[in-house]
Amino acid sequence: MSTRLDGRHALVTGSTDGIGVAIAHALADEGARVVVSGRNVERGERVAAAIADQGGDARFVAADLSSRAGVQALARSAGTVDILVNNAAMLIPSRPTAEIPEELLDAALATNVKAAFLLTGLLAPAMAARGGGAIVNVGSINGLIGRAHSALYSATKAAVHSLTKSWAAEYGPSGVRVNTVAPGPTLTEKTSQVRELLEQMVQRAPAQRLSTPEEVAAAVVFLAGDGAANIHGSTLSVDGGLAGI
Repeated sequence: MSTRLDGRHALVTGSTDGIGVAIAHALADEGARVVVSGRNVERGERVAAAIADQGGDARFVAADLSSRAGVQALARSAGTVDILVNNAAMLIPSRPTAEIPEELLDAALATNVKAAFLLTGLLAPAMAARGGGAIVNVGSINGLIGRAHSALYSATKAAVHSLTKSWAAEYGPSGVRVNTVAPGPTLTEKTSQVRELLEQMVQRAPAQRLSTPEEVAAAVVFLAGDGAANIHGSTLSVDGGLAGI
């Protein structure tokens, strides 16, 4: 186990499955004390226990980020936070814009944008008051490129990328660094259901393969650590080069 993040307190939203689990493990492996958060208590406690079994420090806090009250409750329960990873997001299947119901539009905006907006507003000033910290937003290459039938998801992720730049300008002078990791097609338990579609997408990328959650997590750890001390408002794509061509 490394000690690059020894003694720092990290909060990872949406860390009960997929990429979030890998991020929580990776931060703990570097010495951070990690708060695992999400709605599913059984999965969350299992993630925290697995981290502890591997010698890490983690605890689970149940969180419903669909409302201001839920975000405030998570912020209170998390306590001191030096590293915030805004990872929680709703995955939205490809669907024509005209067929998106208003309820889905509202839910996507609440989960993918509003939750990160409110949580950052609560925690970033406290980080600044303590002398600094790091916020890593998990965006997506869908926020960087145009894809048919992906308007809603892409719009929410583009918003996350924009928030990163605005927050970097707002909080950077106070020592709080804000950056984005933008995963490309990544193989998780959920995305394995559409693996064939993802495989088709990455054929246009130089690497021509799917990313792993661990590769995305490594990028988050880098941006959260001192090696990225002068990186502000940047987007690091983990996509095999897909968004860059």
